[in-house]
Amino acid sequence: MGDGQPLFKMLAGLSGTVTYALPFEPQPFELAPFIGHQFMVRSTGVLSCVSCGKRVKKLFAQGFCYPCFTSAPEAAECIVNPELCRAHLGEGRDPEWEIAHHATEHVVYLSYTGNVKVGVTRSTQVPVRWIDQGAVAALVIARVPYRQLAGLIEVDLKRAFADKTNWRAMLKQVPPDTDALESARGHAFHTLRGDLQQHFLRNEEPMVIDFPVLAYPPKVTSVSLEKTPEVSGRLMGIKGQYLMWEDGRVLNVRNHSGFHVEVG
Repeated sequence: MGDGQPLFKMLAGLSGTVTYALPFEPQPFELAPFIGHQFMVRSTGVLSCVSCGKRVKKLFAQGFCYPCFTSAPEAAECIVNPELCRAHLGEGRDPEWEIAHHATEHVVYLSYTGNVKVGVTRSTQVPVRWIDQGAVAALVIARVPYRQLAGLIEVDLKRAFADKTNWRAMLKQVPPDTDALESARGHAFHTLRGDLQQHFLRNEEPMVIDFPVLAYPPKVTSVSLEKTPEVSGRLMGIKGQYLMWEDGRVLNVRNHSGFHVEVG
């Protein structure tokens, strides 16, 4: 067995139905041809940091070695809690990276994955962020010049909306309820505190997202490559960052960032 290729978040595109590829070298590995057919993912046992590339025995968060986990801007606390971002002040773990990624236009959105949730992302990450979380519909409700301000809006709206995705509910067949999103938008505006309402958008159209899934299993079981080094069977679809096999086993690719694998 060779070293294999390191896993990273799947590349996603929207052309009718979502298309997926693994970001392998020297070119992305397209997954569409395998849906409905046998597909195997096998861990080689090699781990490497997604930031510095160093080979390690243990990974932290989503694929970082410990030094990068404590110092890389991609692992900073404002990734999870955008209201803590300091990029607009010229501060952060790497101010240059922060200016490029966080002191730039962000949106606050409502997405539908079986229930309505609120979230934040860079404008350039629409609709990729929605695809990654398995949203079947989503709607931009605010547009702001930097991340921290988007985080303040999100925090205020958490009083009325969830900010986490229930992955088990998401991996079911969920109809794209755009009416629920538009109703939630009205509720969000009236919930939002007055000084933040100036950033609110009331006329954005919802986007509907169709995932490449042939059939949804009645019950899903999440597998870890650490405990189950090989997963194979008939691949029934992909949703969010999950590969879904016919027997109900699912693999969160993003959560295995840094694991080296062989596929086919």
